[in-house]
Amino acid sequence: MDVMFERVAGLDIGKKSVTVCVRTPGPGGGRHGETRTFRTMTRSLELMRDWLVGQGVTLAAMESTSTYWKPVFWEEQMECWLLNAAHMKAVPGRKTDVKDSEWIAQLLEHGLLRPSFVPSPPVRRLRLLTRYRVQLMGDRSRDAGRLEKMLEDASIKFSSVASSVTTVSARAMLAALIAGEADPEVLAQLAKGKMRSKIPDLIEALTGHFDADHARLAAAMLGRLDRVDAALAALDETIDTASRPWAHQIQLLQTIPGVGLKVAQAIVAETGGEMSRFPSASHLAAWAGVAPAIHESAGRRTPAGARHGNKWLTSALVEAAASAARSKNTYLSAQQARIASRRGAKRAQIAAAHSILVSAYYMLERNEPYRDLGPDWLQHRHEQARTRQLVAQLERLGHTVVIDPAA
Repeated sequence: MDVMFERVAGLDIGKKSVTVCVRTPGPGGGRHGETRTFRTMTRSLELMRDWLVGQGVTLAAMESTSTYWKPVFWEEQMECWLLNAAHMKAVPGRKTDVKDSEWIAQLLEHGLLRPSFVPSPPVRRLRLLTRYRVQLMGDRSRDAGRLEKMLEDASIKFSSVASSVTTVSARAMLAALIAGEADPEVLAQLAKGKMRSKIPDLIEALTGHFDADHARLAAAMLGRLDRVDAALAALDETIDTASRPWAHQIQLLQTIPGVGLKVAQAIVAETGGEMSRFPSASHLAAWAGVAPAIHESAGRRTPAGARHGNKWLTSALVEAAASAARSKNTYLSAQQARIASRRGAKRAQIAAAHSILVSAYYMLERNEPYRDLGPDWLQHRHEQARTRQLVAQLERLGHTVVIDPAA
């Protein structure tokens, strides 16, 4: 097999050690391999980098667990590839780090590996911030769920009347409960805005057995929610500052129905905002995991469900699809209504997420805002396809068909 790259290195990276195999030209036209193991401390990694540079390595491929690859991704000193472990594990029997690094180096020198998409350092820093925001929002949702369950234990059925236990009205009533107020009528009068129309229901919902233990738990949970809210507010400001180089792309993406500021920032952070890295919109959708997988054997294709992809981008797109479903007179809302009637709401959301990502691809590639096809576009396309089908049937029967559309 031909050697595609002369001087390569294969790295198997763990938490405490890195095993490196360097493959270089050997005597007599052969290949020479040398394997070393380094610690993952900064000074040891610098020694490893100097050794690789001294060996003339021009391409390094690495397999890593979690984020241990980041300190070793020396894109300024040499070309680095981050590998998908599933692409290399077809041959059994390599159960040590040394054999893994040797196998990676051998596959790499023959051009049998494909690198994963790794964006530039500024995009990676933005991605780190947006992903942390998703985790904080998840913490907030879990804490709100714990608070709701604790209130259920006290027979406080507030969540049966209000949409959330973290609204302004709910926080005022909970503060009064913690302070010792037990009269449901007094508590219900703390409702604000639209909640005041539900005061009779609130009186019933706030009649329970809220004791001192519940008050201590509620105070602790509300304090935790306040700290998470403060952290989210500070993080939003940091993300706004970090995303300024992509302000134009973020503004374009927000013209898509259902795509707000946070989703637009997530799309830029996960894709880099530069569509030239992806050959086509189909490649981008497959990479994100919103395109159906293909499973073909013996000439037959079987359903394989959605393929694995970027879970952070997929969740943001599904969130945008859910918002777009509530929009009025848009293509995305009509698309989801049409698919949900046949295949369910979840499949409809994935289809809309695919449409949003494809639209984002062409918008960023062409530098133009979103143009909505309208709610009737799918119906018109179906009618035109049906017309062509009927005309073809008549022509096969020997008739000449002239289309005269009605005014």
